[in-house]
Amino acid sequence: MLRSLSRSIVVGAALIAAVALGACRDTGNDEGKLFEISGKIFVFNYRLARATYVVTLRPLQPMGDGQVAVASFQDPAGGAPLVVEQKVWPKLDKVTLESPALTCVVKNKPYAIAISIKGADGAILQKIDTTLMSTEDQSVLPDRPLVIDQLYTANPDLVGHPDGKLPGEPKPDCSKGI
Repeated sequence: MLRSLSRSIVVGAALIAAVALGACRDTGNDEGKLFEISGKIFVFNYRLARATYVVTLRPLQPMGDGQVAVASFQDPAGGAPLVVEQKVWPKLDKVTLESPALTCVVKNKPYAIAISIKGADGAILQKIDTTLMSTEDQSVLPDRPLVIDQLYTANPDLVGHPDGKLPGEPKPDCSKGI
């Protein structure tokens, strides 16, 4: 009697475990996707007085030779989208897309990013659309870079202005980006 009861408990536990593990399986929603966004951020480099978008993609499948990631970043200044093309290296575990230097980034405003993955033949294999919001305003950056070379030599234009803010320095026209 005790033996059949312990068998029933073991079989019952095995059935519960099988049902629980079955519920954890992948739903297949990512089927056919090549990449997913693994990170996105505005980078404010205070020493260089510049802001950029940075987006990283994680491959979900083995990457093919000749693939290219093309990112179109909304220009915070209101101009045409900033387009960056990055070769996809099959042996790397991520693809990093970084925009050129930006102006007019506004805190808590969503900016559009459109990414296309193209095959070696130029055909679009996947599209990813997302937005990115900054937690800081570009006004936190100095007017000019604090350093001028790889040795971090202080910028002579900023003598007497350790915060990098120059009185009377012209500001970018951000009226189109609002």
